[in-house]
Amino acid sequence: MAIVRWDPLRELLTLQNRMNTAFAEAAGRPAGDDLLTRGSWVPAVDIFETPDQALVLKAELPEVKREDIQLTIDNGTLTLSGERKLTHEVKEESYHRLERSYGAFSRSFRLPPTVDTQQVTADYKDGVLTVRLPRREEAKPKQIEVQSAA
Repeated sequence: MAIVRWDPLRELLTLQNRMNTAFAEAAGRPAGDDLLTRGSWVPAVDIFETPDQALVLKAELPEVKREDIQLTIDNGTLTLSGERKLTHEVKEESYHRLERSYGAFSRSFRLPPTVDTQQVTADYKDGVLTVRLPRREEAKPKQIEVQSAA
């Protein structure tokens, strides 16, 4: 009988793989099917505030045409959606490996009530969508001069 060294890490990895398979099957997708192989993707987004009190949203949308991007504001929610299409320059069967995701995407962001939705602007350059969401004038902080009482 051969002596087999027990490796607890290998046992944990095996257990993790079995759990992932069980949860994937319970969710209705085949085992081994992840976001990369299904083609779904979610663009990365940065949101920050500028010194002039405006919110800025920057979304990475490489190889997405401007006409394939939809940006809507409805009931205080900003929705960014669109589609990154697989180019037909290379036939699908010619790929050896396809790791980048393609397909439709949608992201929604709840806007604070201080945003002036009538003044929102969007620019698209070099695969980055920049959405500027200025604050309403009444929501901006005001400097009050203190008078001396005589």
